[in-house]
Amino acid sequence: MADSSFDVVSKVDRQEVDNALNQAGKEISQRYDFRNVGASISWSGEKIVMVANSAERVLAILDVFETKLIKRGISLKSLDAGDKEPKPSGKEYRLEASIKEGIASDQAKKITKIIRDEGPKAVKTQITGDEVRVTSKSRDDLQAVIALLKGADLDVALQFVNYR
Repeated sequence: MADSSFDVVSKVDRQEVDNALNQAGKEISQRYDFRNVGASISWSGEKIVMVANSAERVLAILDVFETKLIKRGISLKSLDAGDKEPKPSGKEYRLEASIKEGIASDQAKKITKIIRDEGPKAVKTQITGDEVRVTSKSRDDLQAVIALLKGADLDVALQFVNYR
């Protein structure tokens, strides 16, 4: 019998992020507390830029955007807003955020260590690029690994793909 496997990846649907950004922009343009304060949210290359005339309003824009991401099924672990401290720029405050994709090598090593230490013994892991492949003869062991990783407290949003 052939081995069963799946890949642990960290990917984000860019279209869903774009939709969440557009919804947040629409809400910001219509809300009373954001009127006449120069509040906006937009793409700037690969970064998302939030601008307003006070630090509190920038954080409120971030909160609106995070709410829209959650409604669209995107984990907040994939949003990297730095230290969430808006920077003054002239008369306005700016906050830049980016979308994290891929599993960094240190995170991949952490994932394989969790699987090795707490997972079923017959499971093998292999790091390839920015993903981790998990193989085993038993599909039940793979299900146990998925449950283990879902319960683990990691700094990345994980998806499980190519389950065969």
